[in-house]
Amino acid sequence: MRSFRIVLGYIILILIAISMLYPFFAMVNLSFVKNSEIFLQADKIFHTPLTFENYINVFGQIPLSRYFMNSLIVAVITTFGQVIIASMAGYAFARLNFKGRDFLFLIILITMLIPPQVNIIPLFFLMRELHLIDTYQALILPGLFGGLGVFMLRQYFLSMPKDLEESARIDGCNFFETFFKIALPLALPAVATLGIFTFVSTWNSFMWPLIVTNSEGMRTLPVGLAIFKGSFREITLWGELLACSVICTLPVIGVFLLGKKYFINDILQGGVKE
Repeated sequence: MRSFRIVLGYIILILIAISMLYPFFAMVNLSFVKNSEIFLQADKIFHTPLTFENYINVFGQIPLSRYFMNSLIVAVITTFGQVIIASMAGYAFARLNFKGRDFLFLIILITMLIPPQVNIIPLFFLMRELHLIDTYQALILPGLFGGLGVFMLRQYFLSMPKDLEESARIDGCNFFETFFKIALPLALPAVATLGIFTFVSTWNSFMWPLIVTNSEGMRTLPVGLAIFKGSFREITLWGELLACSVICTLPVIGVFLLGKKYFINDILQGGVKE
């Protein structure tokens, strides 16, 4: 009876995995199929013949490489910036006793309750006054600060034992050396988790880049893809759209594969107790 339940559980998990992976497989497969052939083989799981025509057409019709580089620059800088700022702020809230600490942390928690759409107009006016519209600074600066990252890192640092940090101070390390040499390496699972979330959300961001970018040279991939879709008049080029979607998806998958070890460890660990 127990073996039957185990087999049944594996069958259910396999079916769920197939239901999640098949749309991605179909997207990749159809991105290599001509537009005229996509809807002629609806009864097939794997479509043929395969060709690179869609990818060649996309790079010839729009500056996709420019969109890709803009998204990559913004996502990488935003991710590193938020990880550094959130880890330092989280460590300060977890280990330092200063006046107004709890009140400041409460304000940070309150910012997490505000929908991001509410901040778009004030942020736009701020960027306009700073003459940063249609620049990398406008795309990056608002994403460097996030209450979720500070909260996540603070809770992780609170769960860490203080013994190693106290030993480091006895050996002569100051506060910053203790943070960078002891606390931060021990917090790699939480840092990797925050990094993955930040990269994915920044890479997929659409509304903010749409508002603060005017020129084609500053557009990110989601904005460029939406404008490319809107340029269709009589017929939708599904092959080219799927090719763009594959290109948009690959960096997110790569980042997750690079950080999955720490990400999964963080989920399984759930915190370290003294």
